[in-house]
Amino acid sequence: MAMKMRQSLAQLEQEFRHEAQLDRSRRENLRRRALQRSRKRQIARERVRSSIRFWVLMLSLVATAVVVTIAMFETLYYLLG
Repeated sequence: MAMKMRQSLAQLEQEFRHEAQLDRSRRENLRRRALQRSRKRQIARERVRSSIRFWVLMLSLVATAVVVTIAMFETLYYLLG
């Protein structure tokens, strides 16, 4: 009976170690996936910010060109008129 109990205790300990190892690997896998999701979200946010900055730059360049052109023609009108 004692031998049987020792064997079952050893088996329980082995199963416990196995479950603990599986749990560690599951946690590591979940952590890795969470990091990947976080990186993807960060890249998407940066892409949106870059796009917004690009369009703001384009609009400011176009607005500057329009203002300078209007100012130039008005100056010519006043000088020649």
